[in-house]
Amino acid sequence: MHSLTYGEVSFTEMVSIIKTYTTQDPTMEYVIAVGTDSQNFSYTKVPVTVGIHKIKNKVGQGGIYFFEIKKIKRINNIRQKIFYETNLSIELALKLNTIFEESNIPHEIEVHADVGYNGPTSQYVAEIKGWVRACGFQCVIKPDSYMASSVANRLSK
Repeated sequence: MHSLTYGEVSFTEMVSIIKTYTTQDPTMEYVIAVGTDSQNFSYTKVPVTVGIHKIKNKVGQGGIYFFEIKKIKRINNIRQKIFYETNLSIELALKLNTIFEESNIPHEIEVHADVGYNGPTSQYVAEIKGWVRACGFQCVIKPDSYMASSVANRLSK
């Protein structure tokens, strides 16, 4: 994984950083979110992100994020892209969830999906939300899915 703050880190190092980060200030609330977006070129560029957002009194206080960029064979079908993105997010969330439980890191993980009620992805909202929830995570969609629609989207350009 890569971080603008910490540089290249292993998955284990990332988990350690998250643990330290989320225990620095007990007065803060920490939101851990995973999101993925993609952009087509001659290939499909797919950034997978995990972010930790600090909140105090319902006001954001900054955060950190980590990402990995995958380059895969071009996916032209929007349904395939959305399901591929969501699958990568769920896989990362499940992996983090297991490690956090084993390490006694208090957590709740949100999966931010790049779908919303407006636009071409609207027909997939119910399926994606049901799938993410069935995997045990809260599903956040556009316009609130900032890890997918903002952070990962910026990295996909």
